[in-house]
Parts: sequence; structure tokens; C-alpha cells
Amino acid sequence: MTRDDFQELTNQKLLYLDGATGSNLYLAGMPRGVCTEQWILEHEQVLIELQRAYARAGSQIVYAPTFGANRVNLCRHGLEDDIADMNKRLVDLSRRAVGHDVLIAGDISPTGKLLEGSGGDTSVEELFEVYREQISILAAEGIDLIVAETMLSVDETVVALDAAMSVCSLPVICTLTLEADGNAIYGGNAVEAVETLQAVGASAVGLNCSVGPDQLESVIRNMKSAAEVPVIAKPNAGMPVIDTSGNAVYGMGAEEFAGHMEQLAKAGASVLGGCCGTTPDYIRKLRLRMEGHLIR
Repeated sequence: MTRDDFQELTNQKLLYLDGATGSNLYLAGMPRGVCTEQWILEHEQVLIELQRAYARAGSQIVYAPTFGANRVNLCRHGLEDDIADMNKRLVDLSRRAVGHDVLIAGDISPTGKLLEGSGGDTSVEELFEVYREQISILAAEGIDLIVAETMLSVDETVVALDAAMSVCSLPVICTLTLEADGNAIYGGNAVEAVETLQAVGASAVGLNCSVGPDQLESVIRNMKSAAEVPVIAKPNAGMPVIDTSGNAVYGMGAEEFAGHMEQLAKAGASVLGGCCGTTPDYIRKLRLRMEGHLIR
């Protein structure tokens, strides 16, 4: 897929992403503290069935489960030498799940290393190489686009975007984890994210994770006011409550979620999906609620 193809796909119509992966893996039995990517490869059918369910629910893009499959994260589990093989196998799982009827995004994430000047000791060059390595593998495996998601600062997202554009011509979409006031965790804000990332070449910019859709209408409206590219909304199913077993429980049901997402679409979001606590039913209810709506 080219950047022009992506622009055409989003022109005057809504685009539907998938919902959560991690929270559904925990429900399927994945223990806390393990390497998510390794667990998925040891329980392939769980991921395949989840992504097939998203496709049936109306997702037009699913995220390959490569979120933490970068060298820094894999090193924490002693798996850094398996980076190429793991990324290839994880992309293959998504392709087996949805075939070529649904687009597959190569998913990259924060490394957990903070940049110099943002409270950390990692250089731009070091971070660039981490992203460049993983994205090169993903692009060679035939993914349709790149998504940098759950990013914690604008600066780190710029590095990931630059790395992607240095090794491929695929569209890159970027979502930050933003507070309800629009600020990023480690630097920057919603409007700065849009202005900076679209200038560097992002095909769409928005937010994911963080809070529920009921708290993000003003944030999305501010992003839309600065946007020359589509705005993404992929929030959680509300704010979690930790139960007695230490598990996060998300209290916003699928119908309520879809209703709040409709408001985010009216505020300017045109690429819609769900993050923690959402399931295929949330995407189904969202698509049913929004079907036929055009971008205003």
C-alpha cells in the first residue's frame, strides 16, 4: 500500500481499526510478566481466532501482534537474537487470520527507553536504529502499513516515523497516549503531535489507550483543528478499575462505547477503533452505529 492508497482509502469515509489485543490475551489465559510475543507464538490459535473475529466485526485494519517485538524489549526476555524470526512469524499469524481481505499494520511501540533531554539517557541515534531494525523486518514481510502506537512523547514518535520513512514507502499512522487534557506522558500535546507528525510525513495522527472516549471529545476537536491528515481515535473501554485479583476491569460496555465514539467522529475523528478492554463486539457495535456516516 502506498501513502496515496491510504489517502484514497480514508477520503470522505470512515476507516475501522481493530480493538484490544493485550486485554483479550489476558482473558484467554496469558500470565502477567511473560513476553507477550513469545506467548502468542506458543498459542497461535488464540491470536488467529481473535483477529478473525475482528475481521468479521468489520475491522478494515488489524494490528500484527508485533507491539513489543523490538530489540530492546526482547532483550529483557533474552530473545533479542530471535527478532527477525519472531516478527516474521507474528505477521504470518495475522495473514493466516485475515488473509488479504483486511489490511495488516506492522505494530511498533515505545521501547521503554527515554530520550536524552526527556529524563533518559538514550540517544536519538540509538532509538532510531531500534525502530529501523524492526520496521525493516516488517516491511520485508509484506505488511500493508506501519502503526506507531501508545507512544509516550512527540519526540519519540518523530524518531519512529523517521526510521520508518528511511527504510520503506509504506504509510505510517501514529497514535500517542494522551491524558484527558491532551498532554502526552513525556512531552508534547495533542495539537503539537498533529502539527509535527503530519509535517514529517505521517499519514494519520491521533490517540490510543489512555482514557475512555467519553473524556476525549475536546482533545479530538483540537487535533482536528490542526489536522491536514485523518485523525485517529482508538481509546480504552473507559477507565479501568483494579479488582481483588489485581486485574484491570473496564466498565464501559460496547453500546455505550459506540455512542461516545460517535461523538468523537462528530468532533473530527475518522479512523476509529478500540484499545484496552474492547473486544470484537465493540467494533461490531461501533460499525453498526456509524455505518453510512460521512466525515463532516
